[in-house]
Amino acid sequence: MIELDRTTEEHYGAKLRIIGVGGGGGNAVNSMIDRGLAGCEFMVVNTDVQALQNSLSPIRVQVGRQLTRGLGAGATPTVGRDAVLENRDEIHQALHGADMVFVTCGMGGGTGTGGAPVVAEIAKAAGALVVGVVTRPFDWEGKRRKDQAELGIKELKQHVDTLIVVPNQKLLSIIDKRVGFRDAFRLVDDVLYNATRGIAEIITGHGVVNVDFADVRTVMKDMGEALMGTGIANGEYRATEAAQNAISSPLLEGISISGAEGVLINIAASSNMTMMEVDEAVKVVYDAVGSDANIIFGVVLNDDLADQMMVTVIATGFNKAKENKVQQPAEASWQNNGFRPQQVAQQQAAQPMVHQTQQPIQQPPQPSIRTAYPFPHEGSRVPIGQEELEQYNEPAVMRRGSVGIHRGGFDIRRQDAEANANPEQQEQQEQQHERRRQAVEKPAFLRRIMD
Repeated sequence: MIELDRTTEEHYGAKLRIIGVGGGGGNAVNSMIDRGLAGCEFMVVNTDVQALQNSLSPIRVQVGRQLTRGLGAGATPTVGRDAVLENRDEIHQALHGADMVFVTCGMGGGTGTGGAPVVAEIAKAAGALVVGVVTRPFDWEGKRRKDQAELGIKELKQHVDTLIVVPNQKLLSIIDKRVGFRDAFRLVDDVLYNATRGIAEIITGHGVVNVDFADVRTVMKDMGEALMGTGIANGEYRATEAAQNAISSPLLEGISISGAEGVLINIAASSNMTMMEVDEAVKVVYDAVGSDANIIFGVVLNDDLADQMMVTVIATGFNKAKENKVQQPAEASWQNNGFRPQQVAQQQAAQPMVHQTQQPIQQPPQPSIRTAYPFPHEGSRVPIGQEELEQYNEPAVMRRGSVGIHRGGFDIRRQDAEANANPEQQEQQEQQHERRRQAVEKPAFLRRIMD
């Protein structure tokens, strides 16, 4: 007979660690501990000593002791990053043996925004399945904080298997206007709790229907961004309504879960939940996501819910195929004193800056063109007197047909012959020239009539 060794039973269970980084992450961990999230080990990482002293977590790591002296990161992500790097070995030791690590924080500040990506990188290097659960700040928190949050989310995405981003601004559409300021932030913590609980309860075995950790790894490993929605309903049609509310949650920011590669469904209700209700809830999600998705679900009985049913849906793998085909834009990272695109920084480092002097534009060689200038050239003379000027009245085509070569309107050879002729010859030549001139000046139609 083979007996189970109870002393080693705990070793075979999946070990889940939840790490809150920074002030927002620490508050989320306190909320999870208060609400009794079982089967997980908690840990907080912060630069603020006072926040660590108020934490309920059994494991607390102060980072950046020399850099910040326990006073916080001053809402500067680079300080948060460097602080975590300063105590990298302590974090690595605390994460030893973890099968799955949840990294939670509020994006936009210093320690969480800059430190969470480093914590996730350490956890993934240790072999754990890493899930990021973070918040995007409210609009009223300002543009600078919002911009830092977006860059922090991009950086964290590089170091986690699955990333769930909760848009705080969307929560305003589902809370009563009379809800107090402190209670609104507690609602944010509740959303982070539901996201973490929805995954953890499926794995830790505290439900009626559970799945293996290997199945969860298949659905969440290297899946990139994920969408999460939670729906609550009561009454006769609570299963259908809760599932429908989950897939149309404002937290999904209007994005359909259709096309997801993997879906986790957590159904929680009191012990009076029926098999038909489970079937109805799963069918709503199945019809919305499509038949090709890998769907796993768990069922948890919780009598504290009374007549309510809660359905949590986490859809993964939206961008996986797209990222394999299309080259993504340069991801943001922290370089020196601020955020800089990582690829751009590498290109600038590889290519030294060279100041170039502007050179004159080289025009293509033009063909040589001879221009006829209005000046007498060699062998010609300037016309003198009225009679010589009248020679220009003769059309050029007629002048070219006259005796000799005309240059500028003059018969050079005729003038040379006249200089050497005797008086009789000169008189005859002048008469001949006069007759030719008169014939040329006579209109063409008169010459045709006389002919």
